[in-house]
Amino acid sequence: MKKTIIAIIVLILVLVGVYFVTKSLSPKGDTATNTPATPNTTVVPSTEEGAKAAEEIVSVIGKSVEGRDITAYTYLPMPAAGGQAGDTGAKELLFIGGIHGGYEWNTVLVAYQTMDYLKATPNIIPANVKVTVIPVLNPDGLYKTLGTTTRFSAMDVPQSLDKQIAGRFNTHTVDLNRNFDCGWQASGTWQNKKVSGGSKAFSEPESQAIKKYAETNTPVAVAVWFSAAGGVYASNCENGVSAETETLTKLFADASLYPAFQSFDFYETTGDMVNWFAKQNIPAISVLLTNHTDTEWTKNQKGIAALLTYYAQK
Repeated sequence: MKKTIIAIIVLILVLVGVYFVTKSLSPKGDTATNTPATPNTTVVPSTEEGAKAAEEIVSVIGKSVEGRDITAYTYLPMPAAGGQAGDTGAKELLFIGGIHGGYEWNTVLVAYQTMDYLKATPNIIPANVKVTVIPVLNPDGLYKTLGTTTRFSAMDVPQSLDKQIAGRFNTHTVDLNRNFDCGWQASGTWQNKKVSGGSKAFSEPESQAIKKYAETNTPVAVAVWFSAAGGVYASNCENGVSAETETLTKLFADASLYPAFQSFDFYETTGDMVNWFAKQNIPAISVLLTNHTDTEWTKNQKGIAALLTYYAQK
């Protein structure tokens, strides 16, 4: 009898032990469900994500009359073999769009296409070169026409010619391409109209921003987009066209198949930005798109590539 009682007690203790062990090992409702295992996986980037892109440095070089940013985007050459950084002290090529804001909105779009091109094909930037693009020099004028200074497409542009023309000027109604110190006059000419050149040369914050940038960075060459006469125009400020500017004009024109011109002679232009660059001994060209709607990207891409190839060898 005594042995039977002991056996029963032992059996009960074993069963109780099995119960608690089983309970401790079983899932506990939401706690187990809401605690996923940490996956031991590696995220492999797609070809697009893994592709190398040019290093882009974004800097605000000034403010417009209404306080909008004037932004420069600089693209450095690809790192050399062994992972060394690109030559940040490289020769700088400067491209500028949008000096006439919403009136020449296609010059902004071609500048954006240039930025996309440099990012997508970074190997085109020679090791001794860096490229800076200022897509919108007159952000207030662009805003006046489009209601935005961010990226846009041709579909976003209003059809009203009056609204587009209003966007040519900055908020002080100054034509910024009459506000530079090369033959500056308070009253300038645009086609058959009189326009304001400002109260003095560099009276406007937008032109001051470019002046400061050029004096600080001293680009080896400048190309500025305008519209619409379809050609590449050399710069000069009372001293004739420099040999280097002649070379740039011919290079861009030959590659793009735009006609080349020694000067812009349709009407008198005073206080012109590109001619001011010439006064600073900086070779500069004006690239005039053929109309006010197309970017003529194929032409401009070839012209840009020609300049990059040229400076790779200098």
